[in-house]
Amino acid sequence: MANVPHILIVGGGAGGIVLATLLGRALGRRGKAHITLVDAALTHIWKPLLHEVAAGSLNPYEDELNYFAQAHRNGFSFQPGRMIGLDRDARTIRLDAMHDERGATVFDSREIPWDYLVLAVGSTTNDFGTAGAHDHCIFLDSRAEAERFHRALLNCYYHAKALGDTGARLDIAIIGAGATGVELSAELHDAARALSRYGLEEIRASDVHITLIEAGPRILAALPEDVSEAAHRHLEQMGVRVRVDERVTAITDAGVETARGELIPAHLRVWAAGIKAPDWLAGVAGLESDRGGALVVDPWLRTTRDSRIFALGDC
Repeated sequence: MANVPHILIVGGGAGGIVLATLLGRALGRRGKAHITLVDAALTHIWKPLLHEVAAGSLNPYEDELNYFAQAHRNGFSFQPGRMIGLDRDARTIRLDAMHDERGATVFDSREIPWDYLVLAVGSTTNDFGTAGAHDHCIFLDSRAEAERFHRALLNCYYHAKALGDTGARLDIAIIGAGATGVELSAELHDAARALSRYGLEEIRASDVHITLIEAGPRILAALPEDVSEAAHRHLEQMGVRVRVDERVTAITDAGVETARGELIPAHLRVWAAGIKAPDWLAGVAGLESDRGGALVVDPWLRTTRDSRIFALGDC
């Protein structure tokens, strides 16, 4: 597509996929611009649904969106790959090489030129440097992590089944009582009841102990206080243990240590407290970023040091 601008969008989350679709329909189909979306995954699943994948109440294969198919239907192109470099002078980004599960190279590292660049790479979980969090917690940043938690959950049930360990106890700790932590607590409560109906009765629903831990004074702090209080009451009625004003100081294989010196036992531990921009984004190619690593933009979402580079969403 000669003599038309190339708009390159990096990140196929909610913001990136919607933008690529709208620009593809408005400009790509009419030959007024070439639109390319880049993402490290081949399919998209809405991040706020990952807690359902973790609990097993959502089949990601039924809810995923294929980037190639979406691009074909909506007038844009899709390039798989993970961005590892940005050259503002040459107006190119570099994508990392991709390898299959056996280590064979699918494609080498390559560069993609752009006339306008949109960074929509989202955020990652912020563990605030808490000791042991990286090694002993699962972070629901991706579908792979959500599926990892679900496998770990099922393995606890399979283990009890194989040993005939009737009445086995399962402790689950969730750190962070924002939307993800609260919804995951409720989903896991329902999952425990469902699994016992599928013949995995060695761990009864009453033997699954879910603890939701929040450093602040209330859960769902972003919502009105009456909503927060109602959700708190409902979780406790379901049997979820809600601990507010509880600062976590360390995570171990045995559980969660608090500032009060208490160890909350947990076989499975999920960190759902706070977000930050991806570490590699801070100061990339000399762009201005804030203390949290997010790119600074003007009211039109243009980065402050390059009017041809935009950033949207959590990044």
